[in-house]
Amino acid sequence: MTKEQKAQMIDDLAAVLAESNIVYLADISGLDATNTTELRRACHKGDISLRVVKNTLLRKAMERSEDKDFSGLFDAMAGNTAMMIAEKGNAPAKVIETFRKKSDKPVLKGAWIENNVYVGDDKLSALSALKSREEMIADIVALLKSPIQSLVSQLQNKENASEKEVESKSEEAAPAVEETPAVEAAPEAADAPETPATEETSESADEAPATE
Repeated sequence: MTKEQKAQMIDDLAAVLAESNIVYLADISGLDATNTTELRRACHKGDISLRVVKNTLLRKAMERSEDKDFSGLFDAMAGNTAMMIAEKGNAPAKVIETFRKKSDKPVLKGAWIENNVYVGDDKLSALSALKSREEMIADIVALLKSPIQSLVSQLQNKENASEKEVESKSEEAAPAVEETPAVEAAPEAADAPETPATEETSESADEAPATE
């Protein structure tokens, strides 16, 4: 690699580090082509950038950083080094942990997570258990919502109980209305006997003779 190429590589690494808050360093030496390809696929699936770097060039790129202190990783930068860049703090650790179920590599050398430095493979389990900022915010929101939801539920239950109590008291207070027995229809009056038609009175007596 020429001097110009090294300078370009340092510039590229410095640019990546400037935009990254999650940086892992791992040893992937000894992995064959097949396992290396599988590791790269796992990293791609987990939104992790994986690249093998030279320790001297990476250190120079880290030393250029003005607002981030990577010095805690310098002692771990020996031998084979693969740099893993991610958005979630536990993502690279989970990939390494899963891959280690069938292989001795990758080995965690160190990690820089939002100004916190972790050195050594013994930190792998702790890093895998880390929660991302989004997950922590979600947990906090859930904790805040839980008492509110509980209060709303209690108020609803109390309101329902009050309504039932009012209805129960109303039913007890209202007198039972007795049903009025149906009035039987009065029997029809017996047909009254027909009054026989009175015979017409005989004509009045002949008029008295006129007096002379």
